[in-house]
Amino acid sequence: MKTFFMNDYGEGAHPIVMQRLLETNMEHTCGYGLDDYSLRAADVIREKCGQPGAAVHIMVGGTSANSIAIAAFLRPYEAAICAPTGHINVHETGAVEATGHKVLPCAAKDGKVTPEGVEAVCALHTDEHMVAPRLLYISQPTEIGTVYHLDELKALREVCDRLGLILFVDGARLGSALTSPECDMTLKDLAALADCFYIGGTKNGLLFGEAMVIVNDALKPGFRRAMKRNGAMLAKGRLLGVQFAAAMKHDLWLELGRHADAQAQRIAAALSDRGIAMYVPSPTNQIFPILSDAQIARLQEQVAFNTTARVDAAHQTVRFVTSWATTDAQVDALLAVLAQVLE
Repeated sequence: MKTFFMNDYGEGAHPIVMQRLLETNMEHTCGYGLDDYSLRAADVIREKCGQPGAAVHIMVGGTSANSIAIAAFLRPYEAAICAPTGHINVHETGAVEATGHKVLPCAAKDGKVTPEGVEAVCALHTDEHMVAPRLLYISQPTEIGTVYHLDELKALREVCDRLGLILFVDGARLGSALTSPECDMTLKDLAALADCFYIGGTKNGLLFGEAMVIVNDALKPGFRRAMKRNGAMLAKGRLLGVQFAAAMKHDLWLELGRHADAQAQRIAAALSDRGIAMYVPSPTNQIFPILSDAQIARLQEQVAFNTTARVDAAHQTVRFVTSWATTDAQVDALLAVLAQVLE
């Protein structure tokens, strides 16, 4: 069997989460996220975010969370801005466009949107013959593993306020971002600056689930109706509530993110020692070394991973992803194979 570094959702769920699902399995509860577990999980999330008035909706997956939120927040003629590598632009099969909203890529540096990039896009869309930029979508961490620093997020908040944009943060891997040694913001910092964001569970030790946190009062009305209309209101909503309650207890979700980061950085350090260049330095649980086609072919015989971008005629960027479940033995096995391939 190959050593697996393809994604951070390939395993099931953390044993604590699974145990809580088993313990509550035969209980009869209300449906559609109105059960006591979901309501208590929402209360805990509000407390940890420092936002007692936030609306919390636990949804199943990231693509539906992104597309439904954007469709709910925007008028039909309004559009979302994101980095060229943004998940809604690259990896969601046109889900946002399918709701009738255009995605506008803007200039970014190391996967991070810049205020200047946002301003440039807005300056190009000024009359009624064009879509109107209304929402800025960013990911924390980005799709290439980098993290926004607090001053960068504050600068984006300022440009959003000035240009009348909603700031929406995809937090599918938020646990990895907040526990990265390069991250200087807290969950409360993020919640104070974003209009809406979500805390990812699917990629951080849960079977599935993303906790949408809507801070801006103007965005709250009708969101459950938007979820229901788009098939995102889970009848057995307690399955989401039980999982998030377990993940938030004693900050398990941050512990899992920290573990995933540490395992990835072990791999990054070993590659750096061998002089292997990175497509971009990433401090989180995704790393992107540049390898030759020949090295990649040999590596694929024993390791499961993805390639992401061609650098030149003979080299590509590969992506190694670690998870809450990645063991020292698995990392050791990968490093042993890399030592052979890179000789």
